[in-house]
Amino acid sequence: MYKFEVYKDKAGEFRFRFKASNGETMFSSEGYKAKASALSAIESIKKNAPGADTADTTKAES
Repeated sequence: MYKFEVYKDKAGEFRFRFKASNGETMFSSEGYKAKASALSAIESIKKNAPGADTADTTKAES
């Protein structure tokens, strides 16, 4: 099962990572001074990501 995992980094900031059902980290967040800010970011992703587009800004290789 996919999950968000909230943790504190070595600098004392709150971060979260998104983990796949196999336990692999798929992405991690920036650091937040307040835990509430990290939780708010998670809720924003849950609410807004289902319709997110993919923008490929790389140039086609020849």
